Amino acid sequence: MTNILSPLAAIRTHSIVSVLLHSHRFPPLSSETRLLKQHRPISCRPFWLTKQSFSVFSKMDCVGASSPKEFPLGLDASLEEEYFSQSSLLQDFTSIPNIDKAWTFTSDGGSQGMFSISQPNLLANKKRRYILPCHISKESTNAVSFQWAAFPIEMSNVSMMIPSPSGSKLLVVRNPENDSPTKFEIWGSSLVEKEFYVPASVHGSVYSDGWFEGISWNSDETLIAYVAEEPAPSKPTFTTFGYKKDNSTDKECGSWKGQGDWEEEWGETYAGKRQPALFIIDVNSGVVRPVEGIGKSLSVGQVVWAPSREGLEQYLVFVGWPSDNRKLGIKYCYNRPCALYAVKAPFSKVEVHQSGTNAAKDVSPIKLTQSISSAFFPRFSPDGKLLIFLSARSSVDSWAHSATDSLHKIDWSFSGKPTPDATIVDVVPIVMCPEDGCFPGLYCFSVLSRPWLSDGYTMILSSIWGSTQVIISVNVISGNISRISPGDSNFSWNMLALDGDNIIAVCSSPVDVPAIKYGSLARKASAETSWSWLDISSPISRCSEKVISLLSSRQFSILKIPVRDISENLTKGASKPYEAIFVSSKTQSRNVCDPLIVVLHGGPHSVSLSSFSKSLAFLSSLGYSLLIVNYRGSLGFGEEAVQSLPGKIGSQDVNDVLAALDHVIEKGLADPSKISVVGGSHGGFLTTHLIGQFCRHQISLQQQLQGTLSATSL
Repeated sequence: MTNILSPLAAIRTHSIVSVLLHSHRFPPLSSETRLLKQHRPISCRPFWLTKQSFSVFSKMDCVGASSPKEFPLGLDASLEEEYFSQSSLLQDFTSIPNIDKAWTFTSDGGSQGMFSISQPNLLANKKRRYILPCHISKESTNAVSFQWAAFPIEMSNVSMMIPSPSGSKLLVVRNPENDSPTKFEIWGSSLVEKEFYVPASVHGSVYSDGWFEGISWNSDETLIAYVAEEPAPSKPTFTTFGYKKDNSTDKECGSWKGQGDWEEEWGETYAGKRQPALFIIDVNSGVVRPVEGIGKSLSVGQVVWAPSREGLEQYLVFVGWPSDNRKLGIKYCYNRPCALYAVKAPFSKVEVHQSGTNAAKDVSPIKLTQSISSAFFPRFSPDGKLLIFLSARSSVDSWAHSATDSLHKIDWSFSGKPTPDATIVDVVPIVMCPEDGCFPGLYCFSVLSRPWLSDGYTMILSSIWGSTQVIISVNVISGNISRISPGDSNFSWNMLALDGDNIIAVCSSPVDVPAIKYGSLARKASAETSWSWLDISSPISRCSEKVISLLSSRQFSILKIPVRDISENLTKGASKPYEAIFVSSKTQSRNVCDPLIVVLHGGPHSVSLSSFSKSLAFLSSLGYSLLIVNYRGSLGFGEEAVQSLPGKIGSQDVNDVLAALDHVIEKGLADPSKISVVGGSHGGFLTTHLIGQFCRHQISLQQQLQGTLSATSL
């Protein structure tokens, strides 16, 4: 009987409860107020989020539940006070600013920094965006001073801000609402120098999504290349007499516009986005010209200017996704084939006048990456001799929606027109099975526009390393990789900007709000280098005393979970331990464990990082322990671990979660009678599997032992 009613058996029955959320279809705070449900074997009752009970807003209908009289018709004074207290605490957490981006500019006596921060506007269900400037002075090797502006400046209706290469100008883009024009502003040091309005007949919104997004100043800061929605096709006009042949405006009395032919959009978070196209604006005149020669079968993004050479045509390099087969659902899907292309830029200093078929051929884009199935985030080395890019070829070739990246280079030291037969050289290959504690492979979701140290060949990147985000350096000549964020830190580190050979980063953990760090390169006598990291006092990192007090009572660790049932069919990488992040109270007694929430990420090829999450920190502050499981198939552990999951979804990932639960229960860190599960997307899929595969078995046991049936209806 003991074996049947083991702690794990109890978990697999009436204690695992699914909450299905999809993080991309709910407002930012919806998941924080609909997270938990409690299942009691005999009866259940709705409560708010309290340490004593898991809760929901809606009732749960339970077989064998008590009389409806147990459900209160209103709120008593104690519940009202609890609602007020917890909603106030939730506001304290959500008001913590996010540090989104940063830029630095050289100036006399040091450098200038500019931080883009955001904060939720709960009532409007939008984000407020601010700019906070600062002056950076490096006093010595071990000291740096940030003098912050007295107040941040709100950037209303701003879609993008892109400084020029010299830092003397700032491009501000304000995307249109409805059919209004797109606005471009060129800012100088103290005023708006120019502003241009681009009507919808030229193009729609400028892409600012981080994937198709691409906006690039040329070297002399006279032209800006960018990606925007191509002009919408004209729509038919109808009146009371039927179709009207002549053009008509929407405001014309007695007429209305039809929708026209249906065109596929790019799907999730890309509503209204059909066809990204390339454009160039002349900073002096405001004239906008489309980049010619790119067909509609190619969707473009991530444009950069190629190095210019005196007397030669200027070229643009961009990423192209073939979109003639399917567009829908590109969000988070790196398994779409894509390539780098070069195309001649309009407004070129050297005009070649040709006609006929030769002219058409001359403007056609040149595919630079013929021999590889994926290429994106193009960056030129400072000397202009190398084109560096990331590749998700493992995702494309295996059809896993995300996998281990690789880094490559192309020789750009030619004179004349780019050629499609350039040799692609591996800089950082795909890591199949990392040795313990060693580099697990590249997992990069963004790259700075200028990621180079002053030596011209060292590239600084943020990447995933197990359950943490780290900062690494890559020598693009030798391929050598170094972890430059502290190797003994379980915090997650994300690079914001380079200040010369120094790094401005943000560092956080599940129980530590994001803080700014300043990394300095310290050269040793040997060939090896080391980095020192300084804490930067920042108004951005401030939060309420209540939040500070609650978080100071929490702790976290990253647990290694051994793989159970290792077979000969498993690769070496799939047999290695995976990880789970455990967040708990510093004073938790082994005899009385806090209720545990198991947190499961989506994907499945994604990862939960040891970084700060407002929603999870809020739950933790209420007295819950958190078990955040990076089951096999998560990113950051090598390619063999990623590829071990396809074909075993619903079994391997489920068993990994259960093994992680067993691990914390056996260590006395969790009570098997007080456990819930929450997850979005694939995480929601996993919670239903946990219920379906293991609750059903235990219900049968309960019937035998108690003669009653207790079940939860979601």
